[in-house]
Amino acid sequence: MHLVTGGCGFIGRALVGELLEFGHEVRVLDNLIDQVHGDAEPELPSGVELIRGDIRDKAVVEKALDGVEGVFHLAAEVGVGQSMYEIARYVGVNELGTAVLLEALIDRPVRRLVVASSMSVYGEGLYTDAKGCVVGKARRRPEDIRSGAWDPREGDGQPLKPIPTDETKPVDLASIYALSKYAQERACLIFGEAYPVETVALRLFNVFGPGQALSNPYTGVLANFGSRLANGERPTIFEDGRQKRDFVHVRDVARGFRLAMEAPSAAGQVINIGSGRSYAIADVAEMLACAMGVPELSPEILSRARIGDIRHCFADLSKARELLGFSPQHRLEDSLCELAAWIRAETSVDRGAQMRSELEARGLVT
Repeated sequence: MHLVTGGCGFIGRALVGELLEFGHEVRVLDNLIDQVHGDAEPELPSGVELIRGDIRDKAVVEKALDGVEGVFHLAAEVGVGQSMYEIARYVGVNELGTAVLLEALIDRPVRRLVVASSMSVYGEGLYTDAKGCVVGKARRRPEDIRSGAWDPREGDGQPLKPIPTDETKPVDLASIYALSKYAQERACLIFGEAYPVETVALRLFNVFGPGQALSNPYTGVLANFGSRLANGERPTIFEDGRQKRDFVHVRDVARGFRLAMEAPSAAGQVINIGSGRSYAIADVAEMLACAMGVPELSPEILSRARIGDIRHCFADLSKARELLGFSPQHRLEDSLCELAAWIRAETSVDRGAQMRSELEARGLVT
């Protein structure tokens, strides 16, 4: 049997489906918080055991581990912006919750633990300068951002060129969320070196697909855009909309987790899971508006920056291909019609304006 913490969430449900398809028994531990799930009852396939409880509750975690062979640790608070003011909440769930799980695993060891990390730990992705030299720790200066010079620059003011980011890039934490995800990742890997539990950390890029929480403004950017469009509103985009991200389908991510549990050579490794492609955010908003049949709802470019955001980051998948045999199968361009149909069939509350006001009230938008 496999345990999936956070298994009622967006990625968790896809992973549960993937595991069932390949013949595994599955148990889920989830606390079903309102921000993600609302009042809806969890929808899990027949035969999946659900334990409702908090990852920080040692007794609940110990119960969830009984008879388990492998653990997928997805339970976490998610959201860069919100993490910058609900700091205790994010640190408590992501860091303390992971610590409670690891302590429980000392007496209830499993064969392998796969933890969900995040591309946010990279901060900015990799860049090259005008001479073609790789720049591993690019940072934007606050005064440049305030003046609208959005891209990281060389000392002479020339913009750096973004390139795919691999796992050798130095970590550069730009938000409390990123800090807490790195703490999760490192705690699990350190644990795996000390105890007989093989451990793998997957750094997930921007996950999208049907099933994402449309009414949670701190969820994925495509869900936010979809919620706005479904309510007849233009998507809002910070900066100038040309920042680049890597969008990976949730079914590809679920397969990546399963492969990470199975592949012998993955033990002890940190591995990117993305699409290996880069997309400008404004282009993605326009693509989704067209797929939803409302191309007139072009994105509203705010020309303001959100504290904790980075400019460009997209995945180099060489390691995932080598160690897991992972190759993404669902391109963004080919998946937007499916996503649009699902969004149109759902009921969503657009809370984008609420999210902006919460950030602005705390001085987190410049």
